[in-house]
Amino acid sequence: MGAPHIGIAGAGLAGRTLAWRLARAGCRVSLFDAKRRDDLTSASQTAAAMLSPLAELAVSDDAVFALGQRSMQLWPQWVAQMAEHSGQPVYFRQYGTLVVAHAQDQSSLEHFNRLLHHKLSGASQDQVQTLDAAALGRVEPALAGRFGGGLYLQGEGQLANDQWMAALALELDRLGVQWHESQTVERIEAKAMICAGQTHNIDIAVDARGVGSRAAWPQLRGVRGEVLRVECAGVALQRPVRLMHPRYQLYVAPRPNHQFVVGATELESEDAGPVTVRSVLELASALHSVHPAFGEARVLRMSAALRPALDDHRPAISLRDGVWHINGLYRHGYLCAPALVDDLAHKLME
Repeated sequence: MGAPHIGIAGAGLAGRTLAWRLARAGCRVSLFDAKRRDDLTSASQTAAAMLSPLAELAVSDDAVFALGQRSMQLWPQWVAQMAEHSGQPVYFRQYGTLVVAHAQDQSSLEHFNRLLHHKLSGASQDQVQTLDAAALGRVEPALAGRFGGGLYLQGEGQLANDQWMAALALELDRLGVQWHESQTVERIEAKAMICAGQTHNIDIAVDARGVGSRAAWPQLRGVRGEVLRVECAGVALQRPVRLMHPRYQLYVAPRPNHQFVVGATELESEDAGPVTVRSVLELASALHSVHPAFGEARVLRMSAALRPALDDHRPAISLRDGVWHINGLYRHGYLCAPALVDDLAHKLME
């Protein structure tokens, strides 16, 4: 028997990456998505793609941490494979993360530090280093004199999610994946995808539609996230910076060409509308407090999207009624996706 024909509904991060791994392994893959491949409104495109198993442990659990640690081993391999075979380099760095706070918010930083040390095992605790002001300035010169100190989370990384998604699209074409763009999946059966009244026969069905899968997975909900992309030649950061605050954590993730992805908002709302004025004001104010040069930053894009979440905030793989589901990536999408995709790809090819 030859390799199976696998149909995947949803061309976001999980669906697109899974299609790539399966096609590389010799499977015939058909990918179905309601949007065009270059659409920028999905949760996969509205993300900072920070690979932060340590920092995220403060708001997650050991299961997410374990997935994140595995993914941190896979990401550099996969990015290298992508560059080798597609010729599409993807911005990837593993220079750690800095966590800082202004003087009035030091208690938030101290609580964050205690929480991490409480949750981490002995070996992982060594990855959390406390820096005084001088050490912080040496690690990240742009922050010299700006803060009284901070935490350095060794081994964490970041990825340019827009480059990853674009590179996947080109590589899937090269590998012969049949891509059904702008086609809403009306129904998924064990061996069929039904789109626009047409039945596409397959051997294995996978549902990776995020919040679009709620009819099949009622426990799913959408959690709104909002980000800004700015350009600022006056600031040079080598690694992501998280700013502690009593109400939120701002994150600033550097990108090539003096660009930065900025976010903090996480709202229990299924409103997928444009970014609100309040969010823009809060994000811009906090960003300016990180470095005054950000006051002259150019806003390139403001975006909001719904992240698919389950009640326990853990991503999950499930087989129900003959259909495989991969979903619930929540705010941990890029952190956990490689490990999840790797697990599911092995199950599908057993």
